[in-house]
Amino acid sequence: MSTPAINTAIEAMISPFLNEHGFELVDIEYIKEGSNWFLRIFVDKEGGIDIDECVRISEYVSEQLDAKEPIAGAYFLEVSSPGAERPLKKPEDLQKSVGKNVFITTYEPLNGIKEFEGELTAFDGEEVIVRVGAKEYTVPYAKVASARLAIIF
Repeated sequence: MSTPAINTAIEAMISPFLNEHGFELVDIEYIKEGSNWFLRIFVDKEGGIDIDECVRISEYVSEQLDAKEPIAGAYFLEVSSPGAERPLKKPEDLQKSVGKNVFITTYEPLNGIKEFEGELTAFDGEEVIVRVGAKEYTVPYAKVASARLAIIF
């Protein structure tokens, strides 16, 4: 099974449990590092997630993976918070982040710029508007390669 297919199968397997218990699935990563494979599941909830909740989710996910075996071979399972600089993967993530500091990269330069770090001032589903210093930049959503919250010191 390909990595996207594995991610889709795992999302379908665990989303009902997460939704039922008030958790949000932020991201799933199935990647090889060195000679080891890792399945990383990033989960959050309003007000943040603690270690006990990660353990509870990990136990549930582990049971489901053992029962349904969507992954052939050995791997390490990690369940954690996405952290303070959480990725913004879906349009809903960007919408919820209006007013917060973000770091956005684009697939290609827009007026010579590929990285935008500043306050997300608006998102309408089509365009992302980021204020960097005193200047606002409008980035077409289709051109966004990655987006995450940013901690600005």
